[in-house]
Amino acid sequence: MTENEIAKILVDIFYKMHVQLGPGLLESVYEEVLCYELTKLDISYTRQQGIPVVYEDVKLDLGFRADVIVENKVVVELKSAEDVAPVHKKRLLTYLRLTDIRLGLLVNFNVNLIKDGITRIANNL
Repeated sequence: MTENEIAKILVDIFYKMHVQLGPGLLESVYEEVLCYELTKLDISYTRQQGIPVVYEDVKLDLGFRADVIVENKVVVELKSAEDVAPVHKKRLLTYLRLTDIRLGLLVNFNVNLIKDGITRIANNL
């Protein structure tokens, strides 16, 4: 599957989750449900994967934890916040660069319409 095919499946899952669960739950709830849906579809993922950072030839074992990485091609960052700050988008782009993954989805479930809560971030895609 390509990054765009995975993204389409993910957006459909986000929509289904938002319709059934609504806004305002903990991010961990949305993460659990997302992983449940991916398992049902037999799509591989890792969750809360630690990603190392190399700085001046020194490997730091934990630079960040990715909420969910789907098929090793799409990083998903989940939020349930009043607002998504510009730094959240920049942070996701940094994650993409560190993992050499080309597509990320920043999803804020604390919105009236889920389409308003999804931001697509590309890294040389």
